[in-house]
Amino acid sequence: MIIHHAQAVEMTAFIESHTENKDVRSLGARISRSQSDEIKFMKRWLASRGQPISGAMTHMNMSHDKMSHDKMSHEHMALMPGMLTPEQMEALRKANGEEFDRLFLTGMIQHHGGALTMVKDLFDTAGAGQDAELFNFATDVDSGQRAEIRIMQGMLERKPLGEKR
Repeated sequence: MIIHHAQAVEMTAFIESHTENKDVRSLGARISRSQSDEIKFMKRWLASRGQPISGAMTHMNMSHDKMSHDKMSHEHMALMPGMLTPEQMEALRKANGEEFDRLFLTGMIQHHGGALTMVKDLFDTAGAGQDAELFNFATDVDSGQRAEIRIMQGMLERKPLGEKR
């Protein structure tokens, strides 16, 4: 989930130069802060258990040493629910104004939906709720992302964004 959250932070980094929409800017700042804080938590959680952070970043088998690191990372990202494809990220990077706002909001809704899927998968795994710290973290991710999805859906339904649909 560290890579997943890192993509959300990357998406929010486009906001400053791609839109003047104050609501999108405010939401993006909130998402960037929360995702960055959650990445720090996940890295601390792994480190406190003696788990490699680099392994959590790539989950790549060392037998794939002929592949480039970038290709491996993209293949792994494609396996994570909700992550934007390289094509979606490129479209977001190229968009401006209302088009950017629409792509950002729909892409982040997709992205957050993937995080909800990962939290559900965690809770569906036997014994996953045994670690209270991890349980609380995942519960917070779930409630925070659900709230942000509702906010983003409301933003998409408002004019002028709604006029482009």
